[in-house]
Amino acid sequence: MAKTIFVVDDSASLRRVVSLALTAAGYDVVEAADGVDGLKKLAELAGKKVHLIISDVNMPNMDGIEFVTQLKKQAAFRFTPVIMLTTEGDDEVKMAGKAAGAKAWIIKPFNPDQMLNAVSKLILP
Repeated sequence: MAKTIFVVDDSASLRRVVSLALTAAGYDVVEAADGVDGLKKLAELAGKKVHLIISDVNMPNMDGIEFVTQLKKQAAFRFTPVIMLTTEGDDEVKMAGKAAGAKAWIIKPFNPDQMLNAVSKLILP
């Protein structure tokens, strides 16, 4: 059974690129447009295991750092690894992401192989 990866980004084209790379590698992908949409869709997935989350930082409604902070308060996602995929390279923002619970940080534009490598290292069995 394929592992499920949840992708949160306000750019539909970026979600598409990430989704295509992950699907080609054999993963199931669920997408959300921002942090608010992400939390809502994760609640609707109740009972379905999400093995890893990839999130942007800069998004409308709820940014990625706040999304991860809210996510980690939920028992079901406390140990779900999160990769931040973002244009944001500032050390202060990276530290905030790590404090919120992000396990990896990939800067856009990104190499799909680099992302898949990070996913394979972090995805839970």
